[in-house]
Amino acid sequence: MEQEINFYNPQNQKFSIDELIGEIVNYINREPSRFYRIVVGSDTKAVSETRVTTAVAVLKVGNGGRYFISHSPYQEFFSLKERIYKEAVASATLAQEIRSRLKEKLGEDFFWNNNILVHIDVGERGPTQSLIDGLKGMVRGFGFEPVIKPEAFAAFVLADRHT
Repeated sequence: MEQEINFYNPQNQKFSIDELIGEIVNYINREPSRFYRIVVGSDTKAVSETRVTTAVAVLKVGNGGRYFISHSPYQEFFSLKERIYKEAVASATLAQEIRSRLKEKLGEDFFWNNNILVHIDVGERGPTQSLIDGLKGMVRGFGFEPVIKPEAFAAFVLADRHT
């Protein structure tokens, strides 16, 4: 049996995936003529046993937004590479689920502008730079545009704040 994923807003209110989708749809429907972007990014602590924290943000481009956080169960990681890839997979698979559910509610037209992005917690400097090409390719394989540091705020700011 698959474990239910719970999401929390900054006020620590709990949401199921269906409720999260409802919150996103309601937010977008308040001003449907605006352009929205949804970003998903994950982070983990740099320890062997940790959980993947994933942030989902819906942005009203140029005018703020809302975000939600989910946590995976604790798991053991044996290397930096494994941790970073699990973060990216968590983000991309959640982004797929969100896209699928939002298409039912908002229609295909909402997705014409490549407006769901996956933020990856890697950058051109530091120990993760050798992973960039592989991670970008993997995220593109899921059908999303990857974003890395310093623009990947959903991973290294929002998710990191809640790890």
